[in-house]
Amino acid sequence: MYQEIRSFSPGSGDRVRPRGHIATDAASMDLSGTWRFRYSARPDLAPEGASDVDHDDADWDDIVLPCHWVLQGRDDWGRPAYTNVQYPFPVEVPDVPDENPTGDHRLTFELPEGFVPDGGRVFLRFGGVESLCIASLNGIRVGVVRGSRLAQELDVTAQLQPGTNVMHLRVHQWSAHSYLEDQDQWWLPGVFREVELLARPAAGIDDVWLRADFDPETGEGLLIPELVADAAAFPITVALPGLGVAATYASPEEVEALPVGEVDPWSADRPTLYEAEVTNAAETRTLRVGFRRVEIVGHEWLVNGTKLRIRGVNRHEFDPDHGRVFDREKAREGLLLMKQHNINAVRTAHYPPHPEFLELTDELGFWVIDECDLETHGFVFDDWQSNPTDDVRWRDALLDRVERFFERDKNHASVICWSLGNEAGTGSNSAAMAAWLNRRDPERPVHYEPDHDGTHTDLVSRMYATVEEMADMSQGTGAPEEGAPGRNAVLAGRPMILCEYAHAMGNGAGGLSVYEEAFDTLPQWHGGFVWEWRDHGLRHTTSGGQEFNAYGGDFGEQVHDGSFVCDGMVLSDGTPTPMLAEFAAVASPIKLDVWENAMLVENRRHDGDTTDLRFVVVDEHDGRVVSEVEVDLLPVGPAGDSGIVELPDAAQPEAGQAWRTVRAELARDTAWAKRGHVVAFAQVQTHTVVESRTAKPAGEAPAIGGSGRITLGPAVFDARTGDLTSLREVALEGPRLDLWRAPTENDVLGDFPSYVDVEPAASRGAGAPGPSSADQWREAGLDRLQRRVLAVDVRQDGVRVLHRFAPAASQQSVLLELFWQMRDGELVLSADAQPSRGWKGTWPRIGLHFLLPTGLGHVEWFGTGPNESYPDSKQAAVVGRFGGDVEDLVVNYAVPQESGHRGGLRELSLPDLPLLLRADEVNGERPGFQLRAHSAHEVAAAAHPHELPTSTATHLLIDAAVHGLGSRSCGPDVRPEYQLRPRAAQWSLRFTAE
Repeated sequence: MYQEIRSFSPGSGDRVRPRGHIATDAASMDLSGTWRFRYSARPDLAPEGASDVDHDDADWDDIVLPCHWVLQGRDDWGRPAYTNVQYPFPVEVPDVPDENPTGDHRLTFELPEGFVPDGGRVFLRFGGVESLCIASLNGIRVGVVRGSRLAQELDVTAQLQPGTNVMHLRVHQWSAHSYLEDQDQWWLPGVFREVELLARPAAGIDDVWLRADFDPETGEGLLIPELVADAAAFPITVALPGLGVAATYASPEEVEALPVGEVDPWSADRPTLYEAEVTNAAETRTLRVGFRRVEIVGHEWLVNGTKLRIRGVNRHEFDPDHGRVFDREKAREGLLLMKQHNINAVRTAHYPPHPEFLELTDELGFWVIDECDLETHGFVFDDWQSNPTDDVRWRDALLDRVERFFERDKNHASVICWSLGNEAGTGSNSAAMAAWLNRRDPERPVHYEPDHDGTHTDLVSRMYATVEEMADMSQGTGAPEEGAPGRNAVLAGRPMILCEYAHAMGNGAGGLSVYEEAFDTLPQWHGGFVWEWRDHGLRHTTSGGQEFNAYGGDFGEQVHDGSFVCDGMVLSDGTPTPMLAEFAAVASPIKLDVWENAMLVENRRHDGDTTDLRFVVVDEHDGRVVSEVEVDLLPVGPAGDSGIVELPDAAQPEAGQAWRTVRAELARDTAWAKRGHVVAFAQVQTHTVVESRTAKPAGEAPAIGGSGRITLGPAVFDARTGDLTSLREVALEGPRLDLWRAPTENDVLGDFPSYVDVEPAASRGAGAPGPSSADQWREAGLDRLQRRVLAVDVRQDGVRVLHRFAPAASQQSVLLELFWQMRDGELVLSADAQPSRGWKGTWPRIGLHFLLPTGLGHVEWFGTGPNESYPDSKQAAVVGRFGGDVEDLVVNYAVPQESGHRGGLRELSLPDLPLLLRADEVNGERPGFQLRAHSAHEVAAAAHPHELPTSTATHLLIDAAVHGLGSRSCGPDVRPEYQLRPRAAQWSLRFTAE
């Protein structure tokens, strides 16, 4: 037993040669369903003789496969564990801990009569088992399966018997091969993909590879078959019924390329597939092929003769309840959501996905980098000493892994690149893996990000590179952090991608538009893959019955990496975050630039014109629609073309602001979205008519009343502090100056360099080491401002209040002057904040903080929306009138943090109070607002949403300015143009209690 756990071998038993996952009319049995299960904390506690046919498993439990046993709600069956880089056990290759959770699975099943073909074979196929499976059939060991996310087949013909059969699987969570599987994800043992019996007929067609080439010059296709079958299996016919093409090959020697004439090529934009049938006397294999040509020409990566533009995302297989167990419909829903948000590419991080996922990417249209099941990131702590990619003991296992993942997925049109794995260093083994792929498939390029010198890969790939580093690499200059000096001069002649960028952790990432410009202007760069698609929070329940998304540490792990596993553009339950909308706006392949009476349309699709779109022009006055018309537009195409379109005159309002929005919408239903789905939009302010306002004297004068109150019309102030306490019986409190926000996870993490003291252009993106933003803000005392009332002056024309805000142990301060007046039935606030000398670094915000009653429901605003927006994340925001419940104005991130800021505020209506707030422009700036049920301090103190206390007030912040988001949790800091440096601020607000 222990020898198997420690073995470097890729597997044992009568292993079947790796082959494609291709449909067949031969018989099969899916063994998914209820099995008997016994959990043991260590291998030596596992029941002896459990594989015997007559073993008594009456006291065992039931378990439904496929599943992870640690997700079955049984704490006595072990618990999930999350690590990013570090191994959760001592690094002592090939040993693993004695405390090695072990699951015994037993299934008694009936083999249908005639299932085993005469003269044929029966294969036992495992889709995925973590991490080591010892399989027995009818008391006889049939093999050992290694490679958690790789298919493995064993020939079990000799062990299978008519009628009743007993299968036993002993699965160990840890094995030597766990050292190859240190991906950034949960460690989840179990049989999590299907276990199947496959009947293989005598003289069957064992494997098929239909390479479908497309010539962009002639528009013709060429099918190049590779048929794996015994000579007795011939003749074999290859047919494409939809094209009326077929060829019959009488022997293996006669198999040759099959010209098919003109075809519609496959691309992510237009994923045309043709049904193919490969038949002989014994069976029929069916698959779908897409004709396309993948090639690298100079520094361009081309498909069908056109340069690729990757708008991609990294995708783990994950479900908050079932872990990596695949659900086809949920996978499809996720891919549809990607398409609807202009995502056109997927990197299968960091292992090959379930094979049905690639069927979906073929069908719906995605460029796919298919990645091998390999990551050894934990060896980085010892400078990659004894790393498996350069250790000859692992050579067979690594070559086996690359062969198994390639052969399974080779027929998929959507797969346009092979990746050796992720964050596993480099060495002779990774070079051998690349060489094997290049020999086997010279058409599709090989990717491997750690190969910074480009010694054995075709693409130049980087993670979280800054735009300055990207520019230097494009010029062939710069000093790489890893790799040989001067190597960039050679690499500049190759295609480049960011295999990971824009770390989508919590509220962020910001700066997508900066990367978009780099992708558009630097010729070698083909785009990138956001990290990542989905949060990996596991649905969990507190002892009090409160449901939440658990992350690292929530299951008592000895070592873990906290919430770093929650870094997706959708939350764990699949809810889109504002970053997804931002990505859709920034990365749209249809670019619109709108003026008052004209529009520039740029078609940046891979292929195809704009005939599938309609363009709708919407005019709004003060956020209210006054006109909506569809404009005629000659198709802009082919891809890369642009055109200027005249637009109808925009009506000028009698007063207020006029805005024009143009939407590019789907003109008809598609496979991925309904008619009317917005692909791109742009907005421009066409007119502003300022009402002439005659300066009017203030209304009634304030009066000092009893109980230390000051009254100003319907407003009541505290005579000592000058705080507003109510307005026409609407309870208010404040304002106080606020410079603090509940840190985002990009604010909290500071492993990446800072741009506070060394700006990116001067340092070529390198920045400088420095504290995280949250640490810098706390050091400056922004979370603990103390107020001193300097003056409360009751004057004939209003109430003047002067406050000084300063942190303890600091000489720095901010003077806040508030001047309250009544004008035309409105309570008017003019506020001015002036910082003292000596402030350093950045501020998270400069805002006025009001306390309102709890329990507020629906609110409406005229400003930017509908989602939250920040200085470096606002391309998805438009000016208009929006509404929503207070609880929905912030995002329920896995870790509570800053959320809900919306800029450009004009009006905010709180009907439940009722209260109307109007914000006027001051010095060309408008404030933003945030409404939430908890203070920034309460939010910052909570590790999970359910830990937030019962709300005692609704917190309204009117921010003159806020700091950007950046991507510093794993990437660049907030760039200087989006930073909030200590500054003066002014507000002009009008309050009406209705």
